[in-house]
Amino acid sequence: MQLTAKLVQVLPVETGMGRNGEWKKQSIILETDGQYPRKVCMTAWGDKISPAQLQTGNMLTIDFDIESREFNGRWYTDLKVWKVESAASEQYAAPVPPMPQMPPAPPVYHQPEAPVNYHYSESDMPAAGNIDDLPF
Repeated sequence: MQLTAKLVQVLPVETGMGRNGEWKKQSIILETDGQYPRKVCMTAWGDKISPAQLQTGNMLTIDFDIESREFNGRWYTDLKVWKVESAASEQYAAPVPPMPQMPPAPPVYHQPEAPVNYHYSESDMPAAGNIDDLPF
């Protein structure tokens, strides 16, 4: 999944030792844009985020996975970051030039339609005894 949001807080780096060696975890708080902004906590394991990107107020584009796990009868959900890019570099780098002005379209002239004759002759009318108003 992907999310573009503003970085509002950088939590302290957590480190530890596991069976595979030393690990490092960086959690960040992002705020979405829109009428009802939401704050989201995401976690990056290892060196997925460069320190230059961790400036409060930066717009970031985050690629992440959602993972849930059960522990002692309760469920916990993690948003695990796997790629971080500065949103300003891809979205706001170069403005799109305006569309060139097109010349006005030439006027369209319509041919008048041929008059429709709604008058029927007596030969077009059914005989008095054969009046059938059914369409089939």
